[in-house]
Amino acid sequence: MKRILLLVIYLATHTSIAQSIIILDADSKFPISNVVIFNEDKSKKVISDKNGIANISDFAENDILSFIHISYIEFEVLKRQIPKTNIVYLSSSALQLEEVFLSASKGKEKRKRIAEQIAVFSIKDIQNTAPQTSADLLAEIPGIKVQKSQAGGGSPVLRGMEANRVLLVVDGVRMNNAIYRKGHLQNSITVAPTTLDRVEIIFGPSSVIYGSDALGGVIHYYTRKPMISEKFQTNISLLNRYSSVNDEFTTHAGVELSSKKMASYTDISYSKFGDVRMGKTRNHGFKDWSRVFEYSNNTDSFYNPIPVANSNPDIQRNTAYNQTDVLQKFYIPLSKKTDITFNFQYSASSDIPRFDRLTERRNDELRFAEWYYGPQKRLLLSSQLEVQPQKKWMKQGTITVAYQDIHESRINRKFTSLNRTIRKENVAVFSINGDFSIPLTPTEDRILSYGLEFTYNDVTSTAQGKTLAVNGNEIIGFSDTFKVQTRYPDGGSTYTTAAAYIDYRQDISKKSTLNTGIRFTDTRLTAKWIDDTFITLPDNDISLNNSAITATLGYIYKPSTAWQLNAVLSSGFRSPNIDDIGKVREKGGNVTVPNINLRPEFAYNAEFGVLKYINEKKFFVGLATYFTLLDNYIVRDHFLLNGSTTILYDGEIANTVANVNKNTAYIIGGTFTMRGKLSKRFKANASITYTKGRTYDTKEPLSSIPPVFGTVAITHEKGRFEMGLDYKFSGRKKPSDYNITETIDRIEQTPITTSGTFYGSPAWATLNFNSKYRVSKNIDFLIAVENILDIHYKEFASGISAPGRNFLFSLMANF
Repeated sequence: MKRILLLVIYLATHTSIAQSIIILDADSKFPISNVVIFNEDKSKKVISDKNGIANISDFAENDILSFIHISYIEFEVLKRQIPKTNIVYLSSSALQLEEVFLSASKGKEKRKRIAEQIAVFSIKDIQNTAPQTSADLLAEIPGIKVQKSQAGGGSPVLRGMEANRVLLVVDGVRMNNAIYRKGHLQNSITVAPTTLDRVEIIFGPSSVIYGSDALGGVIHYYTRKPMISEKFQTNISLLNRYSSVNDEFTTHAGVELSSKKMASYTDISYSKFGDVRMGKTRNHGFKDWSRVFEYSNNTDSFYNPIPVANSNPDIQRNTAYNQTDVLQKFYIPLSKKTDITFNFQYSASSDIPRFDRLTERRNDELRFAEWYYGPQKRLLLSSQLEVQPQKKWMKQGTITVAYQDIHESRINRKFTSLNRTIRKENVAVFSINGDFSIPLTPTEDRILSYGLEFTYNDVTSTAQGKTLAVNGNEIIGFSDTFKVQTRYPDGGSTYTTAAAYIDYRQDISKKSTLNTGIRFTDTRLTAKWIDDTFITLPDNDISLNNSAITATLGYIYKPSTAWQLNAVLSSGFRSPNIDDIGKVREKGGNVTVPNINLRPEFAYNAEFGVLKYINEKKFFVGLATYFTLLDNYIVRDHFLLNGSTTILYDGEIANTVANVNKNTAYIIGGTFTMRGKLSKRFKANASITYTKGRTYDTKEPLSSIPPVFGTVAITHEKGRFEMGLDYKFSGRKKPSDYNITETIDRIEQTPITTSGTFYGSPAWATLNFNSKYRVSKNIDFLIAVENILDIHYKEFASGISAPGRNFLFSLMANF
């Protein structure tokens, strides 16, 4: 109260010169910065500073002022009706359905006009959960399951699809590139959660707006954006976090500089993760499942010909790594109708041990002395021009030009050998896309959107073998080099896409909205193999061209203010990329070889959703169900290469497999959610997701289909203090529901029964506690206890056990 009184006195003393107001959070009463205030025709605009203060002198007394902030419900008021205290309160967007979404149509759209199943994770959600990586962040969102092969990874699964069937986007730039693989993918961690303002998810095929790869859905990361201010100001944000389960230390610093003509935001994050301790409470009944009794302590400079005993089998050795992330943005308003944002992002990790390969056994002995990913590096340079020409053919639009440079490498050596193999990949990606919209009526109840996109991927793949020279336990150099098969075509490869789309959204009446869209995409792939020492192909120089038309039809019906019904018919496709067609790699005695005859796969989707508001829209329950038909779907299967089913690879005889097209398969499922306020102080949310996938032709289960899973959580807020409990659970996945052919489901990672058969993935549940105390308007302190009962479990298809009991401490400061 004292703080508010001081602000009121400050405002009162300045009213004679200029009318200023202060904007406060309705619950905490803390100031809200970066609130944009418009008049009705948007000819005037001001932004609140870090103290929540905005000068509204330029607005007329009869102007209707709109207060807009992405984390708060939009508020409108006549200027002359603003209270004499000059204080305006905004309410947090506690309900998902009241928020404005940016991803569904690549423009601002309210939930009531979107037919697809969508979800959002706001900056407040990110801060409250304090995730170690963005993969951990995604695991908190209803309807998303995350698989891990090592600690430095995380492959999100949406509607039974993952990896290159899920599209990752950051700030309007697609992250998926020509070597995004089928199976499991760890690239989601290359965007640090500390840099994020929000994450939006669109479930189901979204190819009309986003093109190829968006079969399971779209995950769109939005990093923080600087805002201009009437006078120069500086905002500094700091974060320090410690997690006990893997001795994680994270340090983050962000600096925002704002002026009337330019704004800058600089963000640097560093995280150091130690080895992960698994849970000790084994409710599943398998005493030693996944415990690590011996491990390799070999490094790139230390040599040991035999494994060493693990002093604590619950510690998963070879899971430690570190990561550095840098974000730099410049925002420049060129005019009242044009602005530009320059975006620089860089993420680099240390070596990341591939834990599941380092625990792989053959003849009851550890197979690999070394198996790790070299530093994973992602560079993004982009410029985004936003224009509002207010013309008949375009009211507003965004043009994004981007360049990405991605580096990956894989290094391995067997215990029985001194030969180390090194495979390196580099992908350079150039892209440009334009997204525009035209309101066809003054009330904007009919909007036509259209866009163009072009991407070009240039892939370089190299490989080299080196024979170690050792002196005792020291690697003193290399005694020889030898040829190694590259992972991708050694003569280089390219992957190009060109696309155009049109999207139309119309309010047919006050109760119904129609959304339709169509997109044409053309893809071209070239690949050249030079060295045929290991593999001889029917054609060493290929050029493939595929094109597709996809469409969406969505309908929203609101019979009353308390109900919303959604229906969607949509199609999607995925054109084979370099990884699908040209990869060579070994896993579990199978070597994936190129298949230059691979064709695109398609998805045809029908979904229905119902939403029910309760207690004057303070609470809602929702159910989204869907049926997806996959046609010409791609799977990894046994393959005949040059008349043979075996191949000599890295000195061992292995079976040949390849990505091939099959006929049809289906995925059905649904997610039930509830969220909102139970009372003034209590909030609750819950979700449960069910998925099933089968092939029509081979009668097998599809890969990547998780068992039933969900969350129940309750939160209490009072003043500066917030605390919550949540219960996460996952059902059992039986062996009969595993796809054995592709090996993606990793049934070998599940327990073995007394009869010698695999048990499948055991059911599990964890109880978790979190709390936050606002020490002041500048400082927040978080304490959490994750997996309170120290339960041992593995996420479905994961090669690493989940963390055990974890004490998390986080301090956030904003000045």
